[in-house]
Amino acid sequence: MCSSEPWASLQAQFPHVDAAAWPVFVDWAARMREWNCKINLISRKDIEHLEARHLAHCLAITNHLKLMQGARVLDVGTGGGFPGLLMAITYPQAQFTLIDSIGKKIAVVQDLIAQLGLRNVEARQCRAEALHKQFDFVTGRAVKNLPEFFSWIKDNLRRGQRNSLPNGVLYWKGGALREELAALGIEPRRRIELAVELQDPYFEEKAILHFDARDVPRARALPRAKGG
Repeated sequence: MCSSEPWASLQAQFPHVDAAAWPVFVDWAARMREWNCKINLISRKDIEHLEARHLAHCLAITNHLKLMQGARVLDVGTGGGFPGLLMAITYPQAQFTLIDSIGKKIAVVQDLIAQLGLRNVEARQCRAEALHKQFDFVTGRAVKNLPEFFSWIKDNLRRGQRNSLPNGVLYWKGGALREELAALGIEPRRRIELAVELQDPYFEEKAILHFDARDVPRARALPRAKGG
């Protein structure tokens, strides 16, 4: 099954993903489509593009990030498990915590974790401030504007350089960024342009931003709004 389209194309596009992960992704995709009929995790018109627009979107980081044994990752506002659940499949050597304030979404992610047999990831309905833990990386996929997101996670990062990228925030973001970055007061150390990375014009103006944990204390974070 993994040798058929679109899986063969995806495997070629992400050579750093271990072969053992692809059957899990096939299973995940089938279960996501089943769940999406019950709970609108992805727009109805977009679910047919699950692999090309959502899986590939998340896996783009694998061409740049190598995690060491025991690395800890927090995915904030995970929704249906993007990108945290897909990263957990990709990086079995690391530990993932996925959080969201919406209980029904977390219930779906918990079911996916159980059905896929994943042992390196937990999903919880809570806010980042409630964890009182620090992580090597904090991820988010278009959850909120950057200053508000940073207000949520500023105490959840620890500095370090054991992995291929320095510890920090990995944020999937689309659209114009000038105003948000100006308001935030810090710049990403790396910006992965996804239209180029994935060779797909659908991802025009979409990027993965890497902010170094050493820069985060200087960020001008907004007060926490209700939700998230």
